[in-house]
Amino acid sequence: MSDADTDLDGRAALPVDEAADLVDRVTTNIQRVIVGNDDAVEHLMVTLLARGHLLLEDVPGVGKTMLARSLARSVDCEFKRVQFTPDLLPSDVTGVNVFNQKTGEFDFQPGPVFANIVLGDEINRAPPKTQSALLEAMEERQVTVDGVTRELPDPFTVIATQNDVEPGRTYELPLAEVDRFMKKLRLGYPDAADETALLDRTAGEHPIESLDPVATVEGLRRARTTVGDVEVSEPVRAYVTALANYTRENAQLGVSPRGSIALVRAAQARAVVDDRDYVVPDDVQTEAPSVFAHRIRPRTGGETGADVVAGALDDVPVE
Repeated sequence: MSDADTDLDGRAALPVDEAADLVDRVTTNIQRVIVGNDDAVEHLMVTLLARGHLLLEDVPGVGKTMLARSLARSVDCEFKRVQFTPDLLPSDVTGVNVFNQKTGEFDFQPGPVFANIVLGDEINRAPPKTQSALLEAMEERQVTVDGVTRELPDPFTVIATQNDVEPGRTYELPLAEVDRFMKKLRLGYPDAADETALLDRTAGEHPIESLDPVATVEGLRRARTTVGDVEVSEPVRAYVTALANYTRENAQLGVSPRGSIALVRAAQARAVVDDRDYVVPDDVQTEAPSVFAHRIRPRTGGETGADVVAGALDDVPVE
């Protein structure tokens, strides 16, 4: 790949080593705040580079929201937060037309979805109608209000959190929305050493308050162009297809074509993170669990989507 490569908007791609360096800078910056979740930070960066969206599911208090805020502070971009509640309306997310008495016309007041990084906090506390307000935005990078379609900023990434406790007070995300998240991650509790280090860092002022940007929006856009130019050979594409077909044959609901596309894009981003301009099967295998598992509905109650993905990785040969 040469630095003369461009995307559809004429934006020049970064050389692979410069894109990998951007990832390293942002990752290191985030790790000043997030302790003991290096894999999660790396998955977050892969999602961002691959133009995807991320769903973080776990118990309260393990750093889901802080991870999203740390990313937003590390990249000099516009960040908005939506606190999902049972009384939240779709227009509270997308925006609304308000009548202007001076002009006698309706003015559009954009909602928080009009930002580069949007944090949907506790997304499963809002009813499905409000959750669905994100569907068009996440898939098509646009919002339609009262028949008028408006483009969202570039880049645009949704990072949503949901708690997996208090099931009686939350709403299950629609399958159509779950499928629009490139990855679903769990952070888990830190081990004793990491938690002790976290307590030391937060004893005074929280480190996120002094976090400065280490990357620009334009740099991120160019790094995304780099990812799109990464070579994916025919055997690697066939391998992704075979993995997806395995899930369809061995689950009640398998991975959609959207999921296959997401895996290829995630593998391209993983290659750039590892300073390569081509995808290898190891990239696919590394990304498959976080990209595929949440899209699968197993046939039996004792099995999980992760189990199906593990079976696919074990049984599907690499040609």
